[in-house]
Amino acid sequence: MGHLQENGFEVEINEVTDTELHATKQRLGVPGELEGCHTAVVNGYVVEGHVPADLVYRMLAEAPEARGLAVPGMPPGSPGMESSNPQPYNVILFTEDGGRTVYAQR
Repeated sequence: MGHLQENGFEVEINEVTDTELHATKQRLGVPGELEGCHTAVVNGYVVEGHVPADLVYRMLAEAPEARGLAVPGMPPGSPGMESSNPQPYNVILFTEDGGRTVYAQR
């Protein structure tokens, strides 16, 4: 969440147990295969995992009919997972009805 704070987002951190976090992800409609280690809600959209802040801003500006954005897992080179060996990864836009689109490639 430091990445979002560094990029102008006001962040409220709620530390929860793994069980509570899983329940929150389910309640927010995050598909299991898109789960990351962090979950946020920004203006009604879910931001799951290590999503770059510029893409959160883009999503807010475009206001797509979607549930949110996700970066599954913890890809090296994603925000918060800086690495000397970054790996390409996809940022997925997901919808309430289970639809998924590659929103950006990094």
